[in-house]
Amino acid sequence: MHSTMLKLENVEVSLGGVKILAGISLKIGKGEQLAVLGASGAGKTVLAETLGGRHFYSGSISGPFREAEAFHRKVQLVDQQHRFKNLSNQGDFYYQQRYNAQDAGGSITVAENLSDYPETAANGFQQAELIGLFQLGKLLAEPLIQLSNGENKRLQIVKALLTDHGLLILDQPFTGLDAAGRQLLSAILNSLAERGEQMILITSSRDIPPCFSRVVLMDQGRIIREGSPADFQSGTSSFTPLPPKEFPSRILFTYPDFEYAVRMCNVNVVYDEKFILRSIDWEVKKGSCWSLSGPNGAGKSTLLSLITGDNPQAYANEIYLFDRKRGTGESIWEIKQKTGFLSPELHLFFDSSATAYHTLASGFRDTIGLFRRLSAEQHELVLEWLRFLDLDEYQDRPLSSFPAGIQRMLLLGRAMIKRPPLLVLDEPCQGLDQDHIEQVKDLISRYCRQFSATLIFVSHYEEELPQCVNRFLRLQAGSIV
Repeated sequence: MHSTMLKLENVEVSLGGVKILAGISLKIGKGEQLAVLGASGAGKTVLAETLGGRHFYSGSISGPFREAEAFHRKVQLVDQQHRFKNLSNQGDFYYQQRYNAQDAGGSITVAENLSDYPETAANGFQQAELIGLFQLGKLLAEPLIQLSNGENKRLQIVKALLTDHGLLILDQPFTGLDAAGRQLLSAILNSLAERGEQMILITSSRDIPPCFSRVVLMDQGRIIREGSPADFQSGTSSFTPLPPKEFPSRILFTYPDFEYAVRMCNVNVVYDEKFILRSIDWEVKKGSCWSLSGPNGAGKSTLLSLITGDNPQAYANEIYLFDRKRGTGESIWEIKQKTGFLSPELHLFFDSSATAYHTLASGFRDTIGLFRRLSAEQHELVLEWLRFLDLDEYQDRPLSSFPAGIQRMLLLGRAMIKRPPLLVLDEPCQGLDQDHIEQVKDLISRYCRQFSATLIFVSHYEEELPQCVNRFLRLQAGSIV
């Protein structure tokens, strides 16, 4: 380490009267690649955002910059979640829009998005070179809203690299990527390090590329440990899972009996003459628990959208939900009433200003936010769920103010609150630390066992599957394999 790239001394940050960073002191050498680990709520993202100039702080942050207090101008932060603009420069995309082909035209293309960036960046990177390195060449004509998690993440990193900067911070870039996507991104980051790119990576211990030789562990806003990647391969967090409790039961929802939650007969989904799903035959019997897997872009989210009532192409196919054929007069509410749903996209588009109370309550009508007054019974059930999740003291806090793990538990409670006979959970453990993952798995298994519920569960990691999973479906390029 020949010189210092960045130096933090006793950096503290408080948000909403709560101290998030509590005396961070850290020195990063020029050319040194740093990985930051920690449980959900440890302060990792707030640290990254502080370096990016988004929060007021006390203490000092210094480095080889022309202006001591302008370090953040040389920092490019690629967030874990990204919202993009439409052709009218508005960020008003809605959750179902990616499934409505006629609306995809409202999204700019990858090429149009990159046209705002220089062909040659100040750091010497060539846009054409980066498009090749990040394997974006075949995607230049694609609308942004149609990109997979991995494709979108690679695009965000390319745009950051084309911006004048001295430090690149990546917040959980491996989240939501399949095995091939994680391997590709790891190789790209190694290549960037060889080119002299300076990086801070917020990640998990299982996703640390070889170029990151130094690791720090955060907990409760402090750096508590430091070492090499090998020192953290079996690291644990201090989070305590919820003790087993009886599920809230103030309202006993009842639903008509059925034999099959889902039946699909030769289902095909086509956009612009491109098959997204091809010849899908699938039967999901009542009480069965399925794992749905496949690489990014295999068609999993589209398949789920046919079940949850979010994709209009369901009406052009032979699909039965709860023994009733789609398109025979049922309302979207009748479909969603029997289904509890959670996905990373739902999390992204959810009303971030909704309180913990409103987040749970919105599950009664499957809205993204609460738009209807609750009955006295519904109000009491929401309070029971808040107590069940040990969040009753925080019912008025905005969802966005909670760590990612708590946000996900609230959204899982939202999916379960009306006690649906079918749970459709698309990567519910995405971005969570290991203890939160175990908590989510246990909660799902207990729910399915106690209520004989049907489950469709999506994950790129076999170790994230709940114990109740007993059936498996894998997609590849839109077909069952």
